[in-house]
Amino acid sequence: MRRVMIGILVLLALPLAGLGGWLYSLPPGPAALQPPPVPQAEAQAMLAALKPPKRPRPLIAVVGLNDATETTDYLMPAGVLRRAGIADVVMLATGPGPVRLYPALAALPDATLAEFDARHPEGADYVIVPAMSRDDDPAVIGWLRQQAAGGATVIGICAGAKVVAAAGLLDGRRATTHWYHRQRMLDRSPSITYVPDRRMVIDGRVATTTGITASMPMMLVLVEAIAGRAKAEAVARDLGLAHWDARHANAHASAAFGLTRPFAATVLGNRLAFWKRERMGLELRPGLDEVALALVADAWSRTYRSRAVTFAASTAAVESRNGIRLLPETTAADWPERQPRYGFAGQRPAEALDQALQIIAARHGARTARVVAMQMEYPR
Repeated sequence: MRRVMIGILVLLALPLAGLGGWLYSLPPGPAALQPPPVPQAEAQAMLAALKPPKRPRPLIAVVGLNDATETTDYLMPAGVLRRAGIADVVMLATGPGPVRLYPALAALPDATLAEFDARHPEGADYVIVPAMSRDDDPAVIGWLRQQAAGGATVIGICAGAKVVAAAGLLDGRRATTHWYHRQRMLDRSPSITYVPDRRMVIDGRVATTTGITASMPMMLVLVEAIAGRAKAEAVARDLGLAHWDARHANAHASAAFGLTRPFAATVLGNRLAFWKRERMGLELRPGLDEVALALVADAWSRTYRSRAVTFAASTAAVESRNGIRLLPETTAADWPERQPRYGFAGQRPAEALDQALQIIAARHGARTARVVAMQMEYPR
């Protein structure tokens, strides 16, 4: 997802004389469309394809690059699946040390790829692949191929589909990805058949999703495939999500998401208004909801006007509700009183994201809130 944050900044390198013409060449705004319905048979086929391939209680690995892995893509799957309690979920990194998340936060993984392989030579049941700073990291590519060959179901979250494609696992398959990265993925892997108007697509033992926020319904569909409808509904209620399943939440109006004139103009204006930038403080406390934290930190760091910064009582790792160890950037004592702090304690994740977007709109304007929602491919 790094390119979603910085790709648009190529505007700054364009000659000013041609900038206005470029902006006006873009569509005036996203299409207001109703997504086409998803047939019940299609939803049932997705659930059947996601059934555990090996163990009754699956082993699920979430893989990340140490230097930059997308925030929500990495934290959301682990947070949702661990609260469901229906699988053993391991957070991995290519090497030792923390995983620096983009655009905000840092987390300590449970193991490296090599350590996982030593402990589980039979491989994982499912591998979750977030968006990463590089699509072709040799360690990740080789490991994904190994896991797929061992029978694992591979799930590319958002632009993580490009990583899955780089491993050759999408060749000749149907897939989707984030709107910003779609054409690049298809250019590099022309045998992929892009499926529009779906947030989740599965072909064989490989699944892909659209934008960042699609990871929540994707994980809930996975929970249903593993443990049944009642368990998935209970987890969805805990997340504050009313419509999540393989039929209703999978309907997606793809044409409503894309690079538009208001989007580009807002990003450019926010980047140029450097004197208006701020840091938004997020306090890390033991037991906090890691899914809500990820969504809020992601949202505030995608305004081009603000950046989420975490602080805690000390610089030691803080363990979240579901055992994810998060590293604060600074201490509470060092966080200036005049700097804004954002509170979301007690909110369910879906509610926390909606509130964050409302406050962003009030603080930085409705267009900035729409820029954030567009980047997260969130169908508000």
